[in-house]
Amino acid sequence: MKVFSLFLALAVTFGATTPTHAEQGYQTPSNDLAALVDAKLAPSSYLSSDGQWLALFDRKRIESLDDLAKEEFKLAGVKLNPANFSRSRERTKFTSLFLKHIETGAVVTVTNLPAGVIRSPKWSSDGQYLAFIVEQPQQANLWVYNTQTKLARQLADVALNSVLTSSPYTWLPDSTAIVANAAVNIGKPRLTNDSQNILPIIQQSTGEKAPARTYQNLLTSPFDEQQFKFYGQGQLTYIPLSGVARAIGKPALFKSFSVSPDSTNLLVASIDEPFSYQVPYSRFATTWQILGMRGYALVELAKQPLADNIPQGYDSVRTGRRDFEWRADQGAEVIWAEAQDGGDMKTDVQHHDYIYSLRAPFKREPKLFAKVERRFAGIEWANQNVAMLRDWRFSDRQVRTFVIQPRNADRNRVLFSQRSYNDAYKNPGSAIYERNDLGSSVIKVVGGRYIYLRGNGASEQGNVPFLDQYDIKTNTTKRLWQSKAPYYERVRAMLDDEGERLITIRESKTEQPNFFIRDLDDNTLTQLTTFEHPYPAFKGVTKELVRYKRDDGVELSGTLYLPAGYDKTQGTLPVLMWAYPLEYKDKAVASQVRESPYAFTYVGYWGPMPYLAKGIAVFDDPKMPIVGVEGKEPNDLFRKQLVSSAQAAVDVLVEKGIADKDKIAIAGHSYGAFMVANLLAHSDLFKTGIARSGAYNRTLTPFGFQGEERDFWQAQDVYSAMSPFFHAEKINEPMLMIHGQEDPNSGTFPMQSERMYAALKGLGKDARLVMLPYEAHGYKARKSLLHVLWEQEQWLEKYLLSDEGPVKESTSAE
Repeated sequence: MKVFSLFLALAVTFGATTPTHAEQGYQTPSNDLAALVDAKLAPSSYLSSDGQWLALFDRKRIESLDDLAKEEFKLAGVKLNPANFSRSRERTKFTSLFLKHIETGAVVTVTNLPAGVIRSPKWSSDGQYLAFIVEQPQQANLWVYNTQTKLARQLADVALNSVLTSSPYTWLPDSTAIVANAAVNIGKPRLTNDSQNILPIIQQSTGEKAPARTYQNLLTSPFDEQQFKFYGQGQLTYIPLSGVARAIGKPALFKSFSVSPDSTNLLVASIDEPFSYQVPYSRFATTWQILGMRGYALVELAKQPLADNIPQGYDSVRTGRRDFEWRADQGAEVIWAEAQDGGDMKTDVQHHDYIYSLRAPFKREPKLFAKVERRFAGIEWANQNVAMLRDWRFSDRQVRTFVIQPRNADRNRVLFSQRSYNDAYKNPGSAIYERNDLGSSVIKVVGGRYIYLRGNGASEQGNVPFLDQYDIKTNTTKRLWQSKAPYYERVRAMLDDEGERLITIRESKTEQPNFFIRDLDDNTLTQLTTFEHPYPAFKGVTKELVRYKRDDGVELSGTLYLPAGYDKTQGTLPVLMWAYPLEYKDKAVASQVRESPYAFTYVGYWGPMPYLAKGIAVFDDPKMPIVGVEGKEPNDLFRKQLVSSAQAAVDVLVEKGIADKDKIAIAGHSYGAFMVANLLAHSDLFKTGIARSGAYNRTLTPFGFQGEERDFWQAQDVYSAMSPFFHAEKINEPMLMIHGQEDPNSGTFPMQSERMYAALKGLGKDARLVMLPYEAHGYKARKSLLHVLWEQEQWLEKYLLSDEGPVKESTSAE
């Protein structure tokens, strides 16, 4: 039965015709494209807390179709593997581990690991131990590598539960032990859905507004609730590096847990009933407590009710206490936020949030720590004299950072940064962190006054990474170092207190990123790693940052890639554009460049780059900004600005002599697919389009999408105008649609593509729909990835590279 369903799922159709036998089933693209799926990229890196060891993990980028086809349950917004009580769609997995010593260059390969995938690496605060999960078919266990003995071992015979906590363990800051969430029900008989569980599914509203996004994989029945409790239940467990594991308190549905900086207490969130069929578990009722390490409850901080009635708006929050966290610079002090506006940022109040704190032994009343004018966005801790507090507001996309004195956070605040969070040019960078005496991770402060900042250095010339020294006392910044052409180099870590000895990652257009030690005092550069070029067949591809304007004066940019060996004297090339619209409130910010012209040319299998091998030029990420002007919301002008941006991109390529205006294709994924359908419906700029994992009918996401805060009933004209499904009759170019059958992404459920294809077919349009079995919003199986490359290759050969295609009637650009 499973084989038959696979056959049906891949029995794709051109228009209303029946596919030939050769077009059915999984296919493989040409050799250069197929090689990209198996290309070995540079490993993922994790630097030890003391800066002595670099742990390097080979990435498991693709899965087998059999892996994706394994049994999984979908409960309360989670996909889980019932066999091993782990999430079934974890993105970051590794296959092997080796370590490199920073000073000596010595390499140690860890060879004694069992078969399985590696997940969630975490260094101990002292840098001696590297913990990680080895996930096997029947259970997942915790392993620890010791840098002194050069040995790895399973820490304890404890099966982990990562159903509700994707990383189900945490180090004690003092490096002596780990607290983990154990799978208490593993090995027990599965629940059965007998006739007693078959009940009417009844839901009732109370008349109170409860807008919710279009979440997927939610609970749907009383039996789902039982399954959720069975697989979600865990037992917090104390696992010392030397000794026997012991339980902490009683089993519960643990949503999160963290250890106090002094390693004596636990901040724990556990889910309560009743559950909801409308929102994922992250919004279920939750009890927050502080426990001692023996499991005794020291204080109950909050009993949060089900959060299914949060006011509409991206900066709206639940009422009551929320956002609990340990204060990283103190032994055991917890802080949290409380909205002063009913959770609604549209309410006019002087301070939208108050921040409270409570210190061990947690017997006194909480203290008011700080008043926050806008919505609280977090605190980065350094010490009792220095912290950095952030607030934000969605209406104008503003985010602010203040340097505060935690002993009196409302007094003598210094405005460190104020910008639109879309404004890359004004991004001051991120603070360098270190471990304090407790082993807790805090902002590094040198001499009581200097903070070090590393950033991308976005500018009109592209990203130019930097390291800055910020003086707290004078509120001034000094640049210590900046990347220089023709390289793209960025700071990974500081090895001293002066910012003179750095670990960097350095690359160029033709050189794969590698690690280096840069000594600013001696002006030396020492290479640490020598990762090889992953795409030898694509060496010689050229890259250019192209700047241009659209008709309303907004400056745009995109990166143009040309096939190896191409010369303009050879004439124009067919072009594939790959884009994604973004929303802004400021034209100047929308015009910013956010790439480096010197970054390594990644080809990969995911985007448009493989088709350089077909002699196609690629215009990657041509900006498609949607800008709110003159008091309007961005989406009020979506179609007009989208078409204007696309027109400007086409014009600049034609003017440069690269493109023939009749030989350009447009493609995109997710919101990029939504863009493709709109451009085909409302312009005649492109010969064909490829739309992957998209949404096409915005009335199916009635309580907002992307940056749109208004619901359907507040902005019916906008929802209608932006939905290409409502304008499918205007699409007169061939469109290829691809979608994962198990797409859980909010808004892009597979029905979106199925209904759009049905509309195009019914209207006699040239379209093809490919539904990928077992795939989610992104695609992971090797067979799927090869088939996607083949589908796109065949489509471009037929509709871009050849003169084949329907004669189309003109559609006026808008």
